[in-house]
Amino acid sequence: MLLGPPSVVSHRHESGSGALPPRAPLTVECDAGSLVAREPAEPRPADAAKVGSAMDMETNRESPKTEDLRIVPANQASSTDLDLVFGSRGTAWDCQCQWFQNPGKAFDALSVQERAHDLRTQTLCGMPDAPSTSGLVAYLGDEPVGWCAVEPRTAYPRLRTSRVTYGGRDEDTDDAGVWAAVCFVTRTGFRRRGVSRALAAAAVDFARSRGARALEGYPLLLPEGKSPMWGELYVGSRAIFADAGFREVGHPTPRRFVMRIDFEKP
Repeated sequence: MLLGPPSVVSHRHESGSGALPPRAPLTVECDAGSLVAREPAEPRPADAAKVGSAMDMETNRESPKTEDLRIVPANQASSTDLDLVFGSRGTAWDCQCQWFQNPGKAFDALSVQERAHDLRTQTLCGMPDAPSTSGLVAYLGDEPVGWCAVEPRTAYPRLRTSRVTYGGRDEDTDDAGVWAAVCFVTRTGFRRRGVSRALAAAAVDFARSRGARALEGYPLLLPEGKSPMWGELYVGSRAIFADAGFREVGHPTPRRFVMRIDFEKP
C-alpha cells in the first residue's frame, strides 16, 4: 500500500544512518488565539523570497528563518486563503489533501473541483466558531503560506490498511485518541522559510489542546545529496517532526518512518 499519490512516489532507496544534527528549538507562543512560531534569529539569505525547494537536501531540513509565522485552525481561514496555499496547478492543487480520506479508487473518481469542495467542507473554513476543523493554516503577515492536515488518525481511511502506519506495531486502528499529521503544503514563493517546521510544532499544541492522547507523523528521509520529486515531501521530513519533539517508533520501509509524541495526562 502506497502512502502517497502515485504521481509523486519515487523508487530511490536510502543510505546512511539518517542521524539528525542538533539545532536550536522552535518556540510556539499563544498570541490572541493564534499560535505564533518564532525561529532562532539568523541572517536571512538574500534570495529567500525566490521559489525553491522546501528543504535543504543535504540534511533533509528546512532552512531556519527569522520571520514570525502565525498559525491558526483552518476554520479561521477563508476559502480564498486555502486557494492561495494550494495554488492552481501541481500536486497540491490536484490532491486538495484528499488522498488519505479516499482509499482505493475513490480518490481517482473525484474531480479536482470535488476534492476542493470536500476540503472546504472538512475544514469548515470561514466559520471561526466551528467546534472542529481538519488542519492548520500558516500566515506570514496577512499572506496565507502553508497548510498542515492534522486530525484523529481515524479520520483517514487510507491509513487503516497502510503498512507504513501500522506495520510491525500493535495499534488499535479505531483509537480516536491518536491523531496524525499527514500532509504539509507550503505555498509557492514562500518555501525555505521554515513553514513546515513551524506547522509541525503547532500541530503538537493543536492536537494536545483538542484532547489527543498522542500525535503521529509518517515522514520521508531522502538519501544525502538527493533532491525530491516535486510534491514528494508533502508528508514532511523526519527532521521537522524530531524538532517538534517526536520520537521514532517505527521504520517500516527504507525511506519512511513513524514518528510519535505521547502527551502526558494533566
